[in-house]
Amino acid sequence: MSKNVIKTPWLASKDEEVPATLTYSTLTMAGKVEEMVKQYPDQIAYEFMGRAATYAQMWEKICACAKSLKAIGVREGDRVTICMPNAPQTVCMFYAVNLVGAIANMVHPLSAESEIAFYLRDSGSVAAITLDQFYPKFENVRKAVDLPCLIVTSVKDELQPLLKIGYALTQGRKIAPVPHKGGVVMWKDFLKRGAHVEIYRVPRKDTDPAAILYSGGTTGTTKGILLSNRNFNALSQQIVATNPIFTVGDKMLAIMPMFHGFGLGVSIHSMLANGGDCLLIPRFTPKTYAELLEKEQPNFIAGVPSLYEALLRIPEMEGVDLSCLKGIFSGGDSLSIELKKRFDAFLHDHGCTVGVREGYGTTECVTASCLTPIHKQKEGSIGIPFPDTFYKIVEPGTEKEVPYGTEGEICLAGPTVMLEYVNQPEETAQTLRRHADGLTWVHTGDLGVMDEDGFIYFRQRIKRMIVTNGYNVYPSQLENILDGHEYVQISCVIGLPDPVKIQRVKAFVVLKSGYVPTDACKAELMDYCRKHIAKYALPSDIEFREELPKTLVGKVAYRVLEEEELAKLKKAQAD
Repeated sequence: MSKNVIKTPWLASKDEEVPATLTYSTLTMAGKVEEMVKQYPDQIAYEFMGRAATYAQMWEKICACAKSLKAIGVREGDRVTICMPNAPQTVCMFYAVNLVGAIANMVHPLSAESEIAFYLRDSGSVAAITLDQFYPKFENVRKAVDLPCLIVTSVKDELQPLLKIGYALTQGRKIAPVPHKGGVVMWKDFLKRGAHVEIYRVPRKDTDPAAILYSGGTTGTTKGILLSNRNFNALSQQIVATNPIFTVGDKMLAIMPMFHGFGLGVSIHSMLANGGDCLLIPRFTPKTYAELLEKEQPNFIAGVPSLYEALLRIPEMEGVDLSCLKGIFSGGDSLSIELKKRFDAFLHDHGCTVGVREGYGTTECVTASCLTPIHKQKEGSIGIPFPDTFYKIVEPGTEKEVPYGTEGEICLAGPTVMLEYVNQPEETAQTLRRHADGLTWVHTGDLGVMDEDGFIYFRQRIKRMIVTNGYNVYPSQLENILDGHEYVQISCVIGLPDPVKIQRVKAFVVLKSGYVPTDACKAELMDYCRKHIAKYALPSDIEFREELPKTLVGKVAYRVLEEEELAKLKKAQAD
């Protein structure tokens, strides 16, 4: 391919109403939200446990929080850790950090103490905010990490009076009081500190860093991904451009957490930067999710495949009217063809006129960077690139583009590509590479295919590939086949060490309600596999489980299963 020539076959496949290119905001993230505040001050910005805030009210809280950050000494370029579930304090603190020119370091509140210590050290955070129920972890960590200020808030700080009393008598009783000691500030006291601060805004550019999100990256080790204002704002414009069905005031059921690119980028910022309404959900179960769908009647939902799989199983969804939904997005993990078929049928039976649209992305580009078009879909595809986003498939380990229909490593470029991995220049150089076409490309570490129409097909993480008897086996393909059996609710396939084959294949299966895990059931599944799976890739065993382990963001945790099986093998060898 000659220099500066970039193939864009997807442009002929995009929805007609979706532009090929956009003009991007030069504002900061907070600046983009402030635009909405000026245009729609009385529009609802977010709702939390029955309490709503307009854009004007939200902005007042953001500014109050920014003043207090300034008062405690947070300055331009400082890092502030936000270790919170989805709640008003999380939203306001995030944009307040941006307003004072600092960088938000987003951390999962269920992280282990050692992980929290790593995140604080790696980011060099000067302050952090968390819930009272997570205070003990931070107190233990503060002894080992220099953290000048810890802000502690509670769910009840944002509840209506009656709910506040109820919370105090139930869940609140289980939480030990936070001791008043040096460096620890309660939320209400924190907000009082900024009462007399007048100068708190710091001019920042769209290219300046705004947030750090954590991911395993392309090598599987935890890294902080530094993202700019432009990265998030570009995503928010791309999301709306590829969803012309969106209108100001539309509701997004925001269950994906703000410490995750999917939650922060799609469910929160893309809404608040465009006049949407975020239904903030701090914690949920499939049952409560069903209740929220029925009660709140959102227009958009976004989740991982395991969420949609769970909704198929619960009786609470029976009779729920889903005609309110205009967009249902799946990402964060591979959506099997069979699960999509089942969930699309489920949506149709509940009055919904649209189906699930699968997307794909990496935290290195905030989150989604391609999406299934509204009017043209292909079975098994994860869609086509967003406006101004480019995809190519290359030979793994090289920059050589492969022909359409040929499997290789997925590479992508565009306005949402990260600035760097924090404190990891070598890892950054391996992942971000400038090609001969002049663009900087993310080498994702994922295997995929592009067809002649520009549709992308995700195959597998390169590192998750199983090699057995010299053959490459991709677990997601086997899972797709297993999930197609009428007995199977969900499956997971892993590779285990084998003295002859190098690796052998093992499958874990959760059966649908009403089916019993018997030897006869296993034999029937094995017969099914023999009909649909090549001999070299056949599972050596199928193990039934009541449920599969999940990661903190709801993906099936295949590594946990691998570790369990390896531990069993070691024990057997020792015995």
